[in-house]
Amino acid sequence: MKTLLIKNISQLVSCDDQDNIYKNVDLYCEDGVIRAIGENLNKTADEVIDASHMLCYPGLVNTHHHLYQQFSRNLPQVQNMELFDWLKTLYEIWKNLDTEVIRLSSLTGMGELMKNGCTTCFDHHYVFPAGSGDLIGTQFAAAEELGMRMHCSRGSMDLSVKDGGLPPDSVVQTVDEIMTDSARLIETYHDDSFGSMRSIVLAPCSPFSVSEDLLRQSAILARQYHVRLHTHLCETKDEENYMLEREGMRPLVYMQRLGWTGPDVWYAHGIHFNDEELQLLAETGTGVCHCPISNMKLSSGIARIPEMLRLGVPVGLGVDGSASNDGSSLMEEMRVAFLLHRLNSSKKAPSGYDILKIATRGSARLLGRTDIGSLEVGKCCDLFMIDSRRLELVGSGYDACSVLSTVGVRGAVDYTVVHGKVTVREGKLTGIYEELISEQAQKKCDSYLNML
Repeated sequence: MKTLLIKNISQLVSCDDQDNIYKNVDLYCEDGVIRAIGENLNKTADEVIDASHMLCYPGLVNTHHHLYQQFSRNLPQVQNMELFDWLKTLYEIWKNLDTEVIRLSSLTGMGELMKNGCTTCFDHHYVFPAGSGDLIGTQFAAAEELGMRMHCSRGSMDLSVKDGGLPPDSVVQTVDEIMTDSARLIETYHDDSFGSMRSIVLAPCSPFSVSEDLLRQSAILARQYHVRLHTHLCETKDEENYMLEREGMRPLVYMQRLGWTGPDVWYAHGIHFNDEELQLLAETGTGVCHCPISNMKLSSGIARIPEMLRLGVPVGLGVDGSASNDGSSLMEEMRVAFLLHRLNSSKKAPSGYDILKIATRGSARLLGRTDIGSLEVGKCCDLFMIDSRRLELVGSGYDACSVLSTVGVRGAVDYTVVHGKVTVREGKLTGIYEELISEQAQKKCDSYLNML
């Protein structure tokens, strides 16, 4: 049995049903599970951390990312593009993906997430060039190296440019190929047990790059295996117009007809839902991952998060692709989300604490998890801690629940713990040698981009 004791936590924000905030408490963990929270616990442990002056929070949960895009960030030729042109341009880079690109982009992208308090990552990978190797297995291996709790997707595309889609022929597959590989990956990797570190999601890319048959078959297979469903939806007006022209209906109506609503489904972005569609999402328990920075960079619009929250739509937070964000920090995403909705919705905007709960419990709900998202006895010990004595936090300590969204945190957190294991210590990743991986990743990135 492996044990961890965190002593003298200055403030612990639990994000539980009672919104408990504990002061000057200890947290004790056995084999990755919280067994006690209280003052002066009479416990010994394999590892003891003195958390005096620390603010402690549940680990952040990222519910939409494209880690492979880590190697196509900040490219000048796409800076002023919107989604469709941006995708068409970048597919010419992404068609050259291989396992080494996936390994190093995953390590650096997830490493940045973890250094900013994220303990669980969902990655929406949907680009599978022929002969590129075991990309999903490579992602899981990278997550294990870092100690990240990982949900991978078997994404897919079957409509290339010649079929009326956006991607080149070299990255699309047949429905049969996709379904066969999806079943293989679920049977090989999916674990739905308490505290699972590995899960598979079926995630066709988007309605404008996949066929009706692929969407329908994916929904059927997902429910046979009891795994979740994810895709991009209602991200741009171009998508809406494309679907109206091709199918004669709005995107959500189309997806509902194919079995893509329910508590096992969540969409990325969800910017352009109308009132009736928001009501449908609430009634069916269909979730939305909010990606404010990406939405702003690509000029896609502002998701109606205040209305979603009032209606009871499940909402989580995501950083989206590293190339449509140019970063992988869910901490930054929280502050941007808070400020964006204050600007757009004023008093109706979610509070700073609401944003924290979206990034923890809300995101955990999208992934179908009840074992993470809050700090409670019996739940997984996923958390991060920040020293309240930091220069940039002086004068901000009066509301620990909101400070991450209002003031924000610059630089790495002091500690990140995943399933009772310290994965960030004093701002540095413990699972990898950061300088070496950074050097290797930059060399690979240079050679990958020089293939153009």
